[in-house]
Amino acid sequence: MAAMGRFNRLEIKRRADFGLYLDGGTLGDILLPSRYVPRDADTAPGDHLEVFVYLDSEDRPIATTRKPRVQVGEFARLKVVARTPVGVFLDWGLPKDLLLPHSEERAQRPLQAGDSCLVHVYLDSRTHRITASMRLDRHLSREAPAYRAGEAVSLLITGPTDLGFNAIINHRHRGLLHRSEVSRAPATGARIKGYVRRVRPDGGIDLSLTPTHEQIAESLEEQIMAALRDNDGELALSDRSDPALIRETFGVSKGSFKKALGGLYKRGAIVIEAERIRLA
Repeated sequence: MAAMGRFNRLEIKRRADFGLYLDGGTLGDILLPSRYVPRDADTAPGDHLEVFVYLDSEDRPIATTRKPRVQVGEFARLKVVARTPVGVFLDWGLPKDLLLPHSEERAQRPLQAGDSCLVHVYLDSRTHRITASMRLDRHLSREAPAYRAGEAVSLLITGPTDLGFNAIINHRHRGLLHRSEVSRAPATGARIKGYVRRVRPDGGIDLSLTPTHEQIAESLEEQIMAALRDNDGELALSDRSDPALIRETFGVSKGSFKKALGGLYKRGAIVIEAERIRLA
């Protein structure tokens, strides 16, 4: 079944002069207009296409291969296109603008064209329309966070606080990026990669922008193994190699490279020789 406001992989049912009809399950046949049909994909009945499903101007399900800036269930910073008696309309990258009802507007002053705002996108249970809300907290997960210390996560910066910067983690939980963790203040609405520093007993989540030493070592070990596999199982590098050659190859210091080799050697993954390393 096709999910409204999300990307779906749907089967092509039939062709028409103006596009393709896709199997939308309970949503019925969904039109993919000709202008969005990819030229480099198989488009015969029975083939499948990755499409985004939303409602057109007449509230009929329609598909597109264009990528919106946000999907249902996600948070994003969007620009205001217009303010109307119905609500505020936002640019989310599709021909039909996204509605932010006045009842879901939370701003210090009424939003106007050209402003930007942070919103959550959800499917209205009454109208079944894709809708935006500035009431962010009500759409965050109430489940206890199960992140591991050092886990890489996606962050959406929601604004500064006395301690640092609030961020939404993986579109699910709120966390805090302490000022001591940043060299330059991230912009509100910026999407950045971060890391979980710790999950506090009260459920609060502290964040960092830099990986732990253990993560750096693991990543380097993975790079070395990938390079070995891509070069028939051996590399003309070892723990005795010139530091400049190591940095040119892997972008790290000789010390970091030797530690990674040591970890791989202890696990029995590689053999270290005078002028080269090879898979064990």
